Amino acid sequence: MSQIESARRSGAGARTALQVTAVLSTIEVLFQGATAGQILSGTGAAEGVHGAGAIAFHVLSALMLISAVMLWRATRGSIWPTVISAVVFLVGLLQAYLGDIGVLAVHVPLALALTLGTAWVLTWSFLGGRTVQARHSA
Repeated sequence: MSQIESARRSGAGARTALQVTAVLSTIEVLFQGATAGQILSGTGAAEGVHGAGAIAFHVLSALMLISAVMLWRATRGSIWPTVISAVVFLVGLLQAYLGDIGVLAVHVPLALALTLGTAWVLTWSFLGGRTVQARHSA
């Protein structure tokens, strides 16, 4: 197998990993929004679920970041998915801290940023870089 073929396979596997982790991260951040809505409406039981969901989001966003780095290293393509994934991971940690200390005036808007960030990575993972690959294939 040539180095080019090996790089293509590695890039395809990394892209699939990014797609899977971006889908799961996006679903989890939307789930977090649903449990946050329950908390704000007075359902106290949702706090434990929301806290556990935050841990799941940290794990998933870390895996999304690792997948983005793997894809970038394999293809030397756009660095933006890696940058956005890193920002999502770090903002997620900050947001969890702010939620723990009760600063909801910042916690809630950061949730919107996390939703946009994960959705951006998700969209890019399926659509990004396709025109560059198409030009090289032709």
